[in-house]
Amino acid sequence: LSSDNFEGRAPGTPGGIAASQYIADEMNSIGLVPMGSDGSYFQSVELTAQTLLPNSQMNINFDRESVFDGNDKKNSVYWTKRLNENIDIKSSELVFVGFGINAPEYNWNDYSEIEVKGKTVLILINDPGFATQDETLFKGNAMTYYGRWTYKYEEAARQGAAAAIIIHKTAPASYGWQVVSGSWSGEQYDLVRPDKGVSRTALEGWMTYGKAEELLLKAGLKLKDLEANATENNFKALSIPRLTLSASLKQNIKTTVSRNVAGGVIGSKYPEDFVLYMAHWDHLGMNLEIEGPDKIYNGAVDNATGTAAIIEIAEAFKTGMQPERSALFLAVTAEESGLLGSAYYAEEPLVPLKNTIAGINIDAMLPLGRTKDMKVIGYGASELEDLLESTLDRRNMYIVPDDKPEAGYYYRSDHISLAKKGVPMLYADPGNEHEDYGLIFGEDFSDDYTKNRYHKPADEYNDTWDLSGIKQTSEILYELGYNLANSTMWPNWYEGTEFRSLRTKMMNSEE
Repeated sequence: LSSDNFEGRAPGTPGGIAASQYIADEMNSIGLVPMGSDGSYFQSVELTAQTLLPNSQMNINFDRESVFDGNDKKNSVYWTKRLNENIDIKSSELVFVGFGINAPEYNWNDYSEIEVKGKTVLILINDPGFATQDETLFKGNAMTYYGRWTYKYEEAARQGAAAAIIIHKTAPASYGWQVVSGSWSGEQYDLVRPDKGVSRTALEGWMTYGKAEELLLKAGLKLKDLEANATENNFKALSIPRLTLSASLKQNIKTTVSRNVAGGVIGSKYPEDFVLYMAHWDHLGMNLEIEGPDKIYNGAVDNATGTAAIIEIAEAFKTGMQPERSALFLAVTAEESGLLGSAYYAEEPLVPLKNTIAGINIDAMLPLGRTKDMKVIGYGASELEDLLESTLDRRNMYIVPDDKPEAGYYYRSDHISLAKKGVPMLYADPGNEHEDYGLIFGEDFSDDYTKNRYHKPADEYNDTWDLSGIKQTSEILYELGYNLANSTMWPNWYEGTEFRSLRTKMMNSEE
């Protein structure tokens, strides 16, 4: 999968087409049932590539006089998800909405006493739990989905805002401004949505903390005071006097088509119910402008490992005793472009979500060798963790929660697309405590990958890889899913988690 022949597996490229065909051929050779469209292994995913033209403008005005140019890349980035070549916003009133959260299970609604239709909302990143380090607020230091930037834009759109701007701060975001400006500059990918993006705000963006502080001072407001107020449950959003936003966006829009790949093993007793395994097959393609002779981002760890694992697990399902319930093996596209393949699947599932028992996502396994532990990203989410724990107990292994829960890594891979619909999802990786060389060895191995190979052409397979740990993790996840497929269990989210009510609603629906 990480061969140069696939040219980095970018969606919509010859290499990406060849890689998805290779996966389908592997599924066919195993004997998986085609689960895609029209009796094939493929589900087409139409994507857009949108680029703002240099003559686009975004200004914040004080008494109609511009006091901030949004094209100042040191302090601002902005874009649109709407598929219009020209978008205009005129004199949209600015409103500070705190963390921009509407969370019934936490009895929290920052929008409860204000109407923001047609207005521009300024939003703090993360959630009140992180801001206060109060374990009784949300999940304390651990980020909830309400703290993730994707949620902020989604909720602002649901509330009818014209524009949504997140105020950046390194600690609660878990990354610096360079990550923001780099990620949201240039060409941006999205799904071709039936409504052409009208359900999104007309403008989305980020602003540096310092610039937001400066603008609010012009209106007689101190951002630090507003931040403190926003952590209180009785916080009330407020209009910002005399500040408005105007924008004229002009963009180039291209479309391309990529493919999810899906195959199944049908159960003997409850064929309509499925355990889901998923992994993203795509990577970053080629970049002919980078220095050095190697221009191909092979993505061997990220995520040829996960894709290979679900193929191997599928073969184990197929060659072993037929499970009582079915299993779906889903290789999704465009994860690196914003989890788009999984987002499309969540909207157009090949198996009804109500019949999806639970899911396991595999994303980037390091060739570290066998470990004594497994890492659960987003630990404390669902009853799948109980099943994993019992599976590990039989092997004298243990679970380690991810060590940076405040960074919200659980919300950064494909499983979140289904979690947002209510399907319980497990995201687990090999741990760091090597069976022979210990914890420090594993941590150094992981740090070296992150520093020197992650999202670089150096993420390549070579014959020195120790695949025993990847095999170990794949066997554990196979065992967990196979046992689930031979039970009558329907795992749920833990009480108090942000997705439990969605699962309950789904299971009680008539559809």
